Amino acid sequence: MLFAKHLAIMLRSGIPISDGVTTLYEQTTNKSFKKVLKKVLSDIENGHSVTDALGKHPEVFDPLYISFVKTGEESGKLPENLEYLADQLKKTNEFRKKVQSALLYPAFVIGTAIVVGGGISFFVLPQLIPLFDSLDVKLPLSTRILLWFATIMKNYWYIILAGAIGISVAFSAFIKTKPGKLFWHRSLIRIPVIGLIIQNAQMSVLCRNLGLMLSSGLPIVEALRTEREATSNLVYKEYINRLVEGVNKGKPIEEILTTTHAKYVPALATRMIGVGEKTGKLDESLLYLSDYFESEVDTMAKNLSGILEPVMLVGIGLAVAFVAMSIISPIYQLTGSIKK
Repeated sequence: MLFAKHLAIMLRSGIPISDGVTTLYEQTTNKSFKKVLKKVLSDIENGHSVTDALGKHPEVFDPLYISFVKTGEESGKLPENLEYLADQLKKTNEFRKKVQSALLYPAFVIGTAIVVGGGISFFVLPQLIPLFDSLDVKLPLSTRILLWFATIMKNYWYIILAGAIGISVAFSAFIKTKPGKLFWHRSLIRIPVIGLIIQNAQMSVLCRNLGLMLSSGLPIVEALRTEREATSNLVYKEYINRLVEGVNKGKPIEEILTTTHAKYVPALATRMIGVGEKTGKLDESLLYLSDYFESEVDTMAKNLSGILEPVMLVGIGLAVAFVAMSIISPIYQLTGSIKK
C-alpha cells in the first residue's frame, strides 16, 4: 500500500520511475520487501515495464495489483491508478480488521472453553472415579454419565488424543484439496450470522475491485478475469467463472446471475448491477454496493458479540452446572443417609 502511494506521489512530481523505485528501495526497512524492490529496480533499469517487473513477484504483488499497474501504463495514467490501488489496499486492510475483530471474541471464548474443557476431561474427571466408587450410594444419572465419560478419558486418553490429532491433520489436508476447500467455503457461508458476515465481506471486496478496475478503464472481461485470480473463496470464484463465460457470449451480468441462481449473491446486488449496466454506470453501481456491504459488515460486527455472548455464556453455564451437580448430588445423598 505504501509502495503504491509513495510511488504515485513521486511520479506526479515528475520523478522518473527508476529514481522513484530507487528512493523507496533505500527507505524500505523490511528486509524481504527490500530484496524484491532490488530485483524490480534492476528489471526496470534493464528496460522492462513496471508491469513485467512487478509480475515476477506474485507472492508480493497479486493479480489485482498487476492489473491496475498494467492499465495505468497502457493508458498513461500510472500515478492515478497507483493512487486508486493504494486507497483500495487501505480499505481492504481496514475491512479485514473489522471482520477479524468481529470473529475474535467468539473464537477466543470457544477456544478457551475447549482448552479448559479438555483440561478438566483429561486431568480432573479421572481423579473422581475412586471417590465415587467408594461412596455407598446409588449414583444419579448425571453422575453415572460423568463417570462413564471420566472412565473413557482415563483408560483411552491416548487413543482419543491421537484420534483428535489425526482428524485435525486429515481435515487440514482435506480442505487444501479443491473439493475440500469448496466444501469448507460453502460450510462457512452457511453458518448463521458468521456466514452472513463472510458473504457480505466477499461481496464488498468483489464489488469494490470490479468497480475500481472498470473506473480505471479496464474492459469488463479482463476485470472479471483479474478478480477471478484475486478471489480466494471458491464459491465466488465459480460465480465469476460463469460471469466470464456469459459476458464473453454477450450476456449482461444481471441475466447471468439470475439464470445461474447465484445463491450467495443478494438480490439487491443483482438488481443494482442491472441498473448500472442499463445506465452505463456499472462502475458507480459496484462501488455503491461495495460501500453498502461494508456498512452491513460493520453493523453486524458491532452486534455479533451482543448476539453470541449470551448464547455462549448459557451453553458454558449449563456445562458447568451439569458437572457441578453430578459431583455434588451423590455427596448430598451420602450425607443425608448418614444423618438418617
